[in-house]
Amino acid sequence: MVSRPTRRQNKANMKPALSAGFVRIIAGQWKGRKLSVADLPGLRPTTDRVKETLFNWLMFEVAESRVLDCYAGSGSLSFEALSRGARYATLLEKSKAAAVSLKANLSNLKGLPPSAAAVVQTDTLDYLQPHNSAESYDIIFIDPPFRQGLLEKTCRLVTENNYIAKQGLIYLEYENELAQLTLPSSWKLLKSQTAGQSKYQLYQYNDEH
Repeated sequence: MVSRPTRRQNKANMKPALSAGFVRIIAGQWKGRKLSVADLPGLRPTTDRVKETLFNWLMFEVAESRVLDCYAGSGSLSFEALSRGARYATLLEKSKAAAVSLKANLSNLKGLPPSAAAVVQTDTLDYLQPHNSAESYDIIFIDPPFRQGLLEKTCRLVTENNYIAKQGLIYLEYENELAQLTLPSSWKLLKSQTAGQSKYQLYQYNDEH
């Protein structure tokens, strides 16, 4: 006799990925809010310490900005930007489970208009091709999975395909053992710090053409 799954087992199979913890919104409309993070290999949310430093750098730039989060992961950076008054954010995420988690967390932010954020489940390098570049962004977050050779390719594509608005800002977070880093000549380094195994930097796009 084949036993049928119980209702409880069926419900368990429908659950999203287990939570590996949470990210906390530091300031703004949802200050103190904790949002769950899916338990997925390689998911590495930006720490509160680094995030606080970054948004101190961006203090006068976030309000009404258009934000592109190239490797959204936990969504920590986009949620923080939206909380601080960003006009809208586009979150790119390859993992289906992570994208589902991002959408759920966005829906739980009371008062956030549906048009203020979009989660796109996609390969970032595919998305950053010219056919998607009608929209330019004031702030771009580039925090790819470590040691996969994605950083320089992403930086090149967002520049060549006009994803950065004039005088736009680009945040990079990458493994600090990456000694050689070739970036677009139109980028000016504004800030740079190291924390643990990560280096994080803020650049400005200065297109003179």
